[in-house]
Amino acid sequence: MNIEKNFINNQFINAPDAQLIAVYNPATTKLIAKVPAATEIEVLEAVKVAASAQKLWRKLTSIERGQHLQKLADSLEKYSAKIGASLALESGKSLEDATNEAIYAADITRYHAQWARRIEGEIIPSDNPRENLLLQREPIGVVTCLIPFNYPVYTFLRKVAPALITGNTVIVRPSNNTPCSAFVIAQAVVDAGIPEGVINVLTMKHDVAEILCTHPKVGMITLTGSVGAGRKVLEYSQVNIAKSSLELGGKSPAIVEADADLSRAAREIIASKTTHCGQLCTAIERVYAQSSIYPQFIELLKDEMAKIRFGDRARTPHYMGPLVNENARLNIHQMVERAIDDGATLVTGGYIPEGTGYFYPPTLLINCRQDMEIVQQEIFGPVLPVLSYSDTEQALEFANDHQLGLASVIYTENYRTAMHLANEIEAGEVYINRTPGDPYQGYHAGWKRSGLGGDDGKHGMLEFTQTRLVVLNY
Repeated sequence: MNIEKNFINNQFINAPDAQLIAVYNPATTKLIAKVPAATEIEVLEAVKVAASAQKLWRKLTSIERGQHLQKLADSLEKYSAKIGASLALESGKSLEDATNEAIYAADITRYHAQWARRIEGEIIPSDNPRENLLLQREPIGVVTCLIPFNYPVYTFLRKVAPALITGNTVIVRPSNNTPCSAFVIAQAVVDAGIPEGVINVLTMKHDVAEILCTHPKVGMITLTGSVGAGRKVLEYSQVNIAKSSLELGGKSPAIVEADADLSRAAREIIASKTTHCGQLCTAIERVYAQSSIYPQFIELLKDEMAKIRFGDRARTPHYMGPLVNENARLNIHQMVERAIDDGATLVTGGYIPEGTGYFYPPTLLINCRQDMEIVQQEIFGPVLPVLSYSDTEQALEFANDHQLGLASVIYTENYRTAMHLANEIEAGEVYINRTPGDPYQGYHAGWKRSGLGGDDGKHGMLEFTQTRLVVLNY
């Protein structure tokens, strides 16, 4: 069992008297590590060094910052096997998937490094003669990055890389469920020669996280998490009017038209629903199948689900892995039980398996109604409710009858139907004849309660900037 150390100012801090947070392997329930719960004093020191480092970091040219990010990407690739091993152990992912996540994190770091020469301001015409208006992009300062448990390595760099290229420094708080891989990333940070204080990594409990997020020198809080966590961050940001960028819950609908490639749609929908045991913000959470193909499509979904087996991916890497913890499993199972009590029909799954590990079987529910909890609330697990619709307008009505709007999916071979739905659906992302994949050159931003601001691409990078208008009279 490892005992990790918090990372401040490029140093791993010895804290022999620290309270420790236990970390378990969700596939075996075995204790694998303990991480320190940062104290208020440590958090204040982290903010102090990050604020001091930011004064120097922002003065580097953007191309110099980009060169540092290129070196960090190289270091992440060098450490990818070690990061992957740590991530696989704490998350229940296969070693291959976990290592690929580290490599993908290196890719997104390189992508943002390439923005060094493309962060642009504007020259705006003035109403006055002999005068120019210069709109500049400037860093915000110290950014707090709150990382989720489901894709912690990728999300770490998804937030840190754009923050750094734009001249900010960061304090990263990993999830207490999957914190160990973040400390391996910290080793890669040192190896890459990132200046002291630019990236700091601390694990902590909620009361200390509040102290961090409400510190007057923290100019921005970026979170990937639940709607409830987003509300808490908004409370924190009120204290000092800090900027918030929130990627919150999802309830992605998949609309399947009668002219769709049904076999492909069923295969891809089940893959989306069972990848990492359904613990993806953009995983398909509800399916609307056109009534004429509804019975046929149910059989296809059932057949695809029957192919999915679950177990410890350290031994059977092609299986579906576990949920994050027992609370998640109980919450999901109770949702399924309430749906059945409310009239849904269980086709497959819907039970808590015997044995160790936080596993839950792929579960298919039919005869669901639009007003059911299982259709309205995010599940975040391998459970799929399926409804039928009569025509495209009703499908659109069902899809938009929701307070979450992160991603959506349409399966059809009719481009007119595809474009009509794409232009009317209330979600930040629309995927046509494929499932969500968050291209990092795009923009991952939710509508409604799915968030504020967003990640990825030019627009995600600019979230980490603020503007200065210079009025130049000559």
